[in-house]
Amino acid sequence: MANVELAPHQIEAIGKMHNGCILKGGVGSGKTRTALAYFYTKEARGTLRINGRGDTTEPATPKDIYVITTAKKRDSRDWEAEALPFVLATSPGTSVGGIKFTVDSWNNVQNYTEVKDAFFIFDEQRLVGSGAWVKAFLKLAKHNRWIMLSATPGDNWMDYIPVLVARGFYKNRTEFIRRHVVYSTFTQFPKVDRYVETRHLEALRRRMVVDMEFARHTTRHIRSVSVSHSEENFNRVWKDRWHIFEERPIRDVGELYRVARRVVNSDPDRVAAVMQTLEKHPRLIVFYNFDYELEILRVIGSTLGIPTAEWNGHKHNDLPETDKWLYLVQYTAGNEGWNCTTTDAILFYSLNYSYKIFEQCMGRIDRMNTPYFDLNYYVLRSDTPIDRSIWKAIVTKKNFNERSLVPVWEQLPQAA
Repeated sequence: MANVELAPHQIEAIGKMHNGCILKGGVGSGKTRTALAYFYTKEARGTLRINGRGDTTEPATPKDIYVITTAKKRDSRDWEAEALPFVLATSPGTSVGGIKFTVDSWNNVQNYTEVKDAFFIFDEQRLVGSGAWVKAFLKLAKHNRWIMLSATPGDNWMDYIPVLVARGFYKNRTEFIRRHVVYSTFTQFPKVDRYVETRHLEALRRRMVVDMEFARHTTRHIRSVSVSHSEENFNRVWKDRWHIFEERPIRDVGELYRVARRVVNSDPDRVAAVMQTLEKHPRLIVFYNFDYELEILRVIGSTLGIPTAEWNGHKHNDLPETDKWLYLVQYTAGNEGWNCTTTDAILFYSLNYSYKIFEQCMGRIDRMNTPYFDLNYYVLRSDTPIDRSIWKAIVTKKNFNERSLVPVWEQLPQAA
């Protein structure tokens, strides 16, 4: 028997959801459980016992369900854990009503293009441009019922094109661009100058997006921690364009940023800031970008003699279960697909270029079931052009692009 607990905002969202909609909910809002409840009650035509109320019957018209998510979420088996109260399992013959339940990653979405008359949940927006994933999605949307889940469904109107086409509002990408996009005529590569008929697009968005808003019981405290850096070394890199680690001129703007960030992020003052934060929060999650940062952070754990675990491209350790621990997480590898309710603190050792990843990282501890009411986020920042520019992009909900400071590169003197 399927008996699940749903929050009021989840029940309200289910009432608004429909085939081809995008369920928009913040990190930790419970989109997974809401999507499964929607499938059971509106797609499989069954009746759930929600919060102890209602009848419990098997679905009247069993329909196979496929979840296309990130590789991280597939491997962590989060969806399978959430599906258990609904009596859904990936093992053959174990789901209620004989429903086939499949969870796979976007990397394998093309393997399902021949599936018809099923129900698809597309977890997180991974549809950009007109590549293989988009083509597979459009084919699946044509022959199946579906919904999409996303905390940030689109930064701009171009991001909505695949869904708009799937819903039949436009014949293809070309039609959308011809009607709504004006490109800049003074750039070497295509760059959108502005969009037209945006009122029409807003109306279409309201028809597609179901906002699942809810009042969190937590309060986020984001604290900016100023850390020092070697001005001499930084100026040699930033102004003189000199690669101080290899003793040669810097080749291009990309290398300029990499070397400048290494100077800034390797400063001993950051190590001191981590240690000071550990005194306040003996169980601390630390997000970092680069392997050289990981080596520095490992030394902190060994020096203090506290259990240290990692989640990155090298290791997938579980969270420690001791009173004191340090959990080192690489941004790209660990910004989604795992949750922690045993600490109230995250430290961002270095800044990431993506505000979406920053938001997802904060959501690792901001869960509906966390026992904490106040969550603490410490952001280490230096007073350098690189950190100032990245942080400005994050707080304005934009992704930082190194090209934005290309004029700075052009104005700097050439290395001798």
